Amino acid sequence: MLSLALCLPLSALAKQILVQSPHLSLVLNADEGRQPEYVYFGSKLSGADLQTLQRPQGGRMNAYPAYGMDCPDPAAFACRHADGNLSTQLVVTGSDVKGNVTTIHLKDPVYNLFVDLKYRTYSDVDMIEAWTEITNKEKGTVTLTSFASAMLPIRRGNVWISHISGAWGNEANVTDEPLSAGELTLRNHNGVHNAQGQHAEVMFSLDGKGKENSGDVIGAALCYSGCYKLKTVTDDSEYHYFFAGIDEQNSEYHLRRGETFVTPPVAFTFSKEGKSGVSRNYHHWGREYMLAHGNKERMILLNSWEGVYMDINEKGMDQMMGDIAGMGGELFVMDDGWFGEKYPRKTDNAALGDWVVDKNKLPNGIDGLLADAKKHGVKFGIWIEPEMTNTKSELYEKHPDWIIKAPGRDPVLGRGGTQLVLDMSNPKVQDFVFSVVDNLMTKHPGIAYIKWDANMDIMNHGSQYLSMNDQSHLYIDYYRGFAKTLDRIRAKYPDLIIQDCASGGGRVNWGTLPWFDEFWTSDDTDALQRIYIQWGTSYFFPAMAMACHISASPNHQTGRIIPLKYRIDVAMSGRLGMEIQPKNMTEAEKTLCRNAIAEYKQIRPIVQMGNLYRLQSPYDKQGVASLMYVSDSKDKAVWYWWKTETFVNQHLPRVRMAGLDPAKRYKVHELNRIDNTPLDCEGKSYSGAYLMEHGLDMPYSHNVNWNERTSWASRVLYLTAE
Repeated sequence: MLSLALCLPLSALAKQILVQSPHLSLVLNADEGRQPEYVYFGSKLSGADLQTLQRPQGGRMNAYPAYGMDCPDPAAFACRHADGNLSTQLVVTGSDVKGNVTTIHLKDPVYNLFVDLKYRTYSDVDMIEAWTEITNKEKGTVTLTSFASAMLPIRRGNVWISHISGAWGNEANVTDEPLSAGELTLRNHNGVHNAQGQHAEVMFSLDGKGKENSGDVIGAALCYSGCYKLKTVTDDSEYHYFFAGIDEQNSEYHLRRGETFVTPPVAFTFSKEGKSGVSRNYHHWGREYMLAHGNKERMILLNSWEGVYMDINEKGMDQMMGDIAGMGGELFVMDDGWFGEKYPRKTDNAALGDWVVDKNKLPNGIDGLLADAKKHGVKFGIWIEPEMTNTKSELYEKHPDWIIKAPGRDPVLGRGGTQLVLDMSNPKVQDFVFSVVDNLMTKHPGIAYIKWDANMDIMNHGSQYLSMNDQSHLYIDYYRGFAKTLDRIRAKYPDLIIQDCASGGGRVNWGTLPWFDEFWTSDDTDALQRIYIQWGTSYFFPAMAMACHISASPNHQTGRIIPLKYRIDVAMSGRLGMEIQPKNMTEAEKTLCRNAIAEYKQIRPIVQMGNLYRLQSPYDKQGVASLMYVSDSKDKAVWYWWKTETFVNQHLPRVRMAGLDPAKRYKVHELNRIDNTPLDCEGKSYSGAYLMEHGLDMPYSHNVNWNERTSWASRVLYLTAE
């Protein structure tokens, strides 16, 4: 556990603030007139331990260090006061608890600047959210130049950090590295996408390189979808100092008199069960309190994108609906290419913003598609990209003042050579974006699902709506406008299912997901690469939100040829869907998909609501990757095994299972079986202890009559307690 240097006894007069979840304790010292200090964060303390808790030494424990008064750097907060003074001192003036939120009130002794440190806990989830609220009661404007949400000191030792990075089509790569002297900064300044270059979540393993199911690990996730910065500073003290919050680069904020600036929360957790233990905490918290409809199973869908791209037509959509219905699917989603009147959407260079059906493609409009969906017994969904426009669009012709553009300069163009980002800081743009959804749903209330895309970042800094003095507010106000708009949509359409898509996984973060049911994990649907992408994504995000689709072979992004069985087994480890065009499949392939969908429906509650245990990482380069989901009652589990490399005379490690009840016996049944003969463990029962201590050997290939390459071995086992 993390204990912040228990060395010196606390003063009997110290004001102790205790913030607790079911298995976590956060202790701060908050003496009035002094700076608040961290004392402890880790496993839940007993009453006796709280009575004898000792004060840390060997480092600065200030909970929210402010720049300029005995704190040159690192600082969580810095500002320029109304009179130009750059120094700030924040001392405790009191504290209170209202519901599940604890507040420590701070004030500068010289200036009327107030900062509240906020901590939210939950009675059933091991998560503590921390953020700040900054209020200006000075006579003039205070300019905020640094405004972290929180800081956490971490005792030095053999501490490793795990973080996630990547790019389009290659999201969520995991990096594990030791923390050393100096500064490690993870940041994103794209404005719209903030989860492809770097992620705003990290884990700290306190006893060496992080292990999946053992060891002490801290998790930290910034709940923000704008520009952010995570920074870990290691100086000559006994601590690493972790800061998280909005990136202040080119974003100084002018806080007017009487205004309060609220920073985004950082969600902290801790587990003694390794990185997977931290992940399970985030998944539980996410399903219960963050995701839209986090208590409902996700539907199995077919998306039209890789099947037809923009070649949308009524007959093709009807056929795809019938195909997915015949396979047991529940939802069909029509992707890009259905709209545009003056400028039809035939390629990606036109029509964004003109959300009118192209009657040449869809003579009977969306109502005709809804009728076809009803005929086939499936739900209907539709793609939109409401924050964007093209220069070749009626919207841009009418409202060129709505785009993000640097003053006095030509706009920077994106996708298709014509794409532009609408300025969400502008209330008129917010009204327009709301109307895109509102008009669709008002005219066509049968729409069950919206795929919300965003395919461009802010490529030039400038707002035609904000004053010249407040141009630095753009990134912050863009996110605020985005949030306000989604609040309105959710208030009016609480039952609508919405997917978060942004050039793939560009917005996979807890700052966006409260308005969404799921996210498009990556535009790369290659099954082998998806093992890596989905592995990293699972660090902080639950399987129910992770859209994982069966795609064509050769794969459209990598050109790799992978057997259908393997593609299915990878997709079934998240929210199962299909990207492949069914009419291009053989009858044998359709039968395999039909059986897989039926079997997925059996395991769907376990995968989407169960507890994840990552077992063998693909990043370890052992030639195999494996994970499993276990129900809360430990009576059912699903185990996944994928071979990731093939060599002659290859030797793969046997994978031990985790999370089972050692005293129960589990019967084994293979899903998606293609072999002529069953596994030797098929139908047999094993104790949970045996499976966790020994594991099961898997063949390195499949015994099949098909002409597909058998080197792509994968297995899915369904375990049921007897």
